Amino acid sequence: MNILEQRVLRGPNLYSTQPCILTVLDLQELRELRSSGIAGFNQRLLDILPSLQEDRGPAGQYGGFARALREGTNLAHVVEHVALALQCLAGTPVGAGRTREAGHDGGRYRVVCEYALEQLGVDAIELAIALVRALAGADREQPDGAAAALLAPGGALEDGLAALRETARRQAIGTSTGAILKAAARRGIPFTRLTPEANLFVLGWGARQKRLQASITGDTGHIAVGIAADKALTKALLREAGVPVPEGTTVRSLEQAQRAALALGGQVTVKPLDGNHGRGVTTRCGAPDEVALAFERAREHGRTIIVERYIRGDDYRVLVAGGRVVAAALRRPAGVAGDGVSTVRELIDRENANPARGAGHSNILTRIALDGHAETTLAEQGLTLDSVAAAGRRVLLRGNANLSSGGTAEDVTDRVPPSTLAMCVRAVRKIGLDVAGIDLVCEDIGVPLDGRNGAVIEINAAPGLRMHEYPSAGTPRDAGAAIVDAMFGAGDGRIPVIAVGGASGTTATTLMIGRALRQAGIGTGCATSEGVSINGEAIAPGDRGGYRAARSVLAAPEVEFAVLETARGDILRHGLAFDRCDVALLLNIGDHHPAEDGVGAGMLDELAPEEAAMGVMAVVAWTAARALVLDAGDQRCVAVGAGVDPAVELVYFSGEARHPVLAAHLARGGRAAWLEHGALMLADGKARHRLLEADAIPGAPDRRHIAHAPAAAAALMAAGLDPAMIAAGLRSFVPDARRDPPRAGVRQAGAAMPA
Repeated sequence: MNILEQRVLRGPNLYSTQPCILTVLDLQELRELRSSGIAGFNQRLLDILPSLQEDRGPAGQYGGFARALREGTNLAHVVEHVALALQCLAGTPVGAGRTREAGHDGGRYRVVCEYALEQLGVDAIELAIALVRALAGADREQPDGAAAALLAPGGALEDGLAALRETARRQAIGTSTGAILKAAARRGIPFTRLTPEANLFVLGWGARQKRLQASITGDTGHIAVGIAADKALTKALLREAGVPVPEGTTVRSLEQAQRAALALGGQVTVKPLDGNHGRGVTTRCGAPDEVALAFERAREHGRTIIVERYIRGDDYRVLVAGGRVVAAALRRPAGVAGDGVSTVRELIDRENANPARGAGHSNILTRIALDGHAETTLAEQGLTLDSVAAAGRRVLLRGNANLSSGGTAEDVTDRVPPSTLAMCVRAVRKIGLDVAGIDLVCEDIGVPLDGRNGAVIEINAAPGLRMHEYPSAGTPRDAGAAIVDAMFGAGDGRIPVIAVGGASGTTATTLMIGRALRQAGIGTGCATSEGVSINGEAIAPGDRGGYRAARSVLAAPEVEFAVLETARGDILRHGLAFDRCDVALLLNIGDHHPAEDGVGAGMLDELAPEEAAMGVMAVVAWTAARALVLDAGDQRCVAVGAGVDPAVELVYFSGEARHPVLAAHLARGGRAAWLEHGALMLADGKARHRLLEADAIPGAPDRRHIAHAPAAAAALMAAGLDPAMIAAGLRSFVPDARRDPPRAGVRQAGAAMPA
């Protein structure tokens, strides 16, 4: 079994609208084998991966794959399901896949697998191949030995799974970030991760894009984040705004800390000036030795320490986004309930085995740490880790209630009175943050906060969302959606996109459309096979058509409108760079020969050239959300148009005024552009316009661009430009390096119109 070719398809493609990995497998000596004909194969496979019992089969029924195994299926199909199962075991749930025979020689298959993390998906396929080979006895000299070596403790399968899990851990998206991204996806907002391991994302395209890191947005001010990190400065500003805060001071030595605690009287809280996630925070300190221990813990996280009056009450977190309170939660410190039998250590181990708990922020809750903080908190209750707590007794393991130290939360949003809501919004506005988490302590969140019954303790930039999205009690709040609303309002972060596809003429037509948009005063990015230009400036000359060029345009913050040439071969190699465009323009569809586009055997070789060409161009057509513009004189284009969503408008162009497809379309009141009696005509559904004389199109004397003008005009009309703007833009198109970079001279021209 050998991989002939493998492609990571990051956007819509021939096989899926979602990112997937296409692997062309040659089964070689295993081509004649079926799963039912290999002794012990099915049972061993299901013993190793029990989840395969529930996998859907070709008919889409649960358990269908196990049935296919029993009836006998090819081993490429088995590789598909094993690769998906391995990704799930690594912690990235995926489920979509398909396997089809490639070509007519037999033994070669196209295996398509969904992926969530690209590298993990590729590695899972390799491990799946190794597992299937071993179980099938592909090692003819030692068929059982190969399987034993793979499956032995510490063997290749165990090591491979560990490597997959490590990749998933390194590239995992945090729970809070994930909540925002899921909300963005529900809104149809596109997003991109800048690198596989970076927690930095770009939501939206072009001039409407926003950046996101954890729950910090691109609108979050650097100065405001700095203020929030300085707890003393935050308290000073809040006090100035009339927000109740605890009395306290900053210190840098133990002696200063003990004097400050004595001056405040009663119990105090000791914490680092710029700490977070409850690290180094000790509450309810009174005696000098307690202050000394708290000071040393705080010094592990910063040199400057805050000593402030301890506020009695419960710990609450209020989330503010977009100038309103989104959610409020009562936070409870990490703890366990005694059962009269188990030690505290055993109770903690049992609680940490809860599937909802994980390391750090990787899960809904965080595992409880057995550390010095836990031992000190236990000692305050007269307990140790080896104590047996009475049945029903609540044993606390932390003085603070942060979820990051193992705490839990209960939603209390509906209990917060209007005056407290207004105070929280005022506090966040004073600091200057767009998204913030307010830590406040009070005895009853339902009573207005007046300074005597509680206080605001901190304002946090990059607040965690887990407690609001997944509270242990109360109503879950869609905090991610609230932040997306604050970032985008009612918008979807998208800029208008025209995608241009075809066998010829695509570069010239793309540049013509781009020029017309710039002439209309719209910030325009163009991606063609000859380079990338932003607002008329070449930023990446050379062969830059396809996925990477389109991504460059969509990522440019100055672009208000994108015009993207889509190359056939690049669609096969990478998929499209966008999930949706406003207008798709198909100029023509010629026969498709994969080798011409640098695509190897096995990709499309069972299809006739005509079917292959139509299939590739249909990928572009299916992304159109507003309109699909087609050549009325190309039967293949017309056929593709018949298969799109009826909600997508069909707009035609033609070089022949009397073409029957065009005539029928116009008779139905459809929109179109065509050449007639030496003029470019436009029908907008209400009236017909003589847009401009053909001789007015630059390059008209040698007929180089007249053929492209109807297509460009139709696409611009479908995108919303009025006839006057279209005419002005087409008149201004001059294909030279000065006015339409990166092309210095048009080398790709459409068919010349008859004289």
